[in-house]
Amino acid sequence: MGGMQPDLQAMLADLRALAETESPSTDMAAVNRVMDLVESWALDLGATTHALPGGTRQFSFGVDPDAPAGERPVLILTHADTVWPHGTLAEMPLRVEGDRLYGPGTYDMKAGIVGAFHALRALKSQGPWPRGGVQVLLTPDEEIGSHSSRGQIEAAARKARAVLVVEPPVADTHALKVGRKGVGDFRLAFHGVASHAGNKPEEGASAITEAARAVLAVQALARPEAGTTVSVGLIRGGSATNVVPAECVLEVDVRVSTLAEGERVDAAIRALTPSDPRVRLEVTGGLNRPPFERSSQTEQLFAQAQAIARELGFEIGGEVVGGGSDGNFTAPLTPTLDGLGAPGDGAHAAHEHVRLDRWPDHVRLLTRLLQEV
Repeated sequence: MGGMQPDLQAMLADLRALAETESPSTDMAAVNRVMDLVESWALDLGATTHALPGGTRQFSFGVDPDAPAGERPVLILTHADTVWPHGTLAEMPLRVEGDRLYGPGTYDMKAGIVGAFHALRALKSQGPWPRGGVQVLLTPDEEIGSHSSRGQIEAAARKARAVLVVEPPVADTHALKVGRKGVGDFRLAFHGVASHAGNKPEEGASAITEAARAVLAVQALARPEAGTTVSVGLIRGGSATNVVPAECVLEVDVRVSTLAEGERVDAAIRALTPSDPRVRLEVTGGLNRPPFERSSQTEQLFAQAQAIARELGFEIGGEVVGGGSDGNFTAPLTPTLDGLGAPGDGAHAAHEHVRLDRWPDHVRLLTRLLQEV
């Protein structure tokens, strides 16, 4: 089962159809066009389909919603949105160079969607759906934090026996992802008092000065040895050089390997107090995705994937990565394995591409996992 070679030309045709439909996260109508196409593939396979609140689509293949725990489905997580704005294709058209297909949204993660459906087609062609069936969630907003889809993802994970995330594998090594850092975004807004910098500087309270102190304090919260990174990535403030600035905003990226570290950093940021009592600090944001911590359940799934890959004639590694995915939401709830999409490189970058020479093997691996997990 799953040993037969997928049809690369058919996969390429499907990927072109998805990638040539631009779908930036901010344009729900565009995202829906991708979802409509994928839903047509699901219907061709006999799926039961549902449009869920918030824009997520759910496709069920041989799933009994009232099945006991041992007969729960395997859940595949996918997203239809990309980071690329409309017009990107005009500058970065799809092109094949050797064994690489370049183009926006290909690696992250439209090829993952295509691979999942080719795995499902292989299963369908070989008999009844696996025990418990397979459920696919196609979400509209993964690239901007999954705010509308998180509840749907967590609800589906609680009813699944395992979660397979078809985000791309690790670039270069093509390893699966057995853990991810939690991701936080904080916004620190400092509200001071404006005054003339030459005539009456003492009447002002500088928001920029307090923000500068906070930059150093916040970045000192990093603990690289524990996997905790903190970066002030944006700073905006002031109105003119001759005005003591009344406003300044910092935007902070936080990555943590454990929930305890996330709670420590969160508490420390919220406890910051300006040294000038006339400056008020407003903190918003927080930990958007919990860490996907390595667990024995994930290790068992990974060991199964490794053994299948060896049977299929290739080796697969497993790595913990700094970026987040929707797998961060499911890992605390259900055994989760990530990075089961298409090999390649260049997520969110101009050289985004899929490795056509390696892609079919990863689809064969996914097919076998769906059959055997």
